[in-house]
Amino acid sequence: MMKRLLTMVALALVVSGASAQEVMKKLSDGTYVVNTTTLADDVNGFKGKTPVEIHIKKDVIVKVVPLKNMETPKVFTKVNKELLVKYEGLSVKKFAQTKVDGVTGASYSSDAIKENVNRGVDYYLKNKKKVK
Repeated sequence: MMKRLLTMVALALVVSGASAQEVMKKLSDGTYVVNTTTLADDVNGFKGKTPVEIHIKKDVIVKVVPLKNMETPKVFTKVNKELLVKYEGLSVKKFAQTKVDGVTGASYSSDAIKENVNRGVDYYLKNKKKVK
């Protein structure tokens, strides 16, 4: 019992202590990649977590890539094709003032993706100088 408790505490410390390097990395071409797996651990779509990777270069969102999730494949394909592309080319400075509409018939998934992107862009703006 004690060993299990210590393992759980150690795991919680590792997850909560994620460094800027683990959440965001900078590629050799200057593109920052933000992974929202730990940033939006409390955000759920219809069937669970919906983490993404946000690729940002010169303060412009290049693309948003969905990571492994449990959403219904047919519905999530629609989100992938109709929602994620709306972020491409969007300046992170104008991002806060831009309202991106979700996908009809995929409200939970759309809302979760939008929250993941919001948190990822916010993280990028606050931490880009810390990642080399």
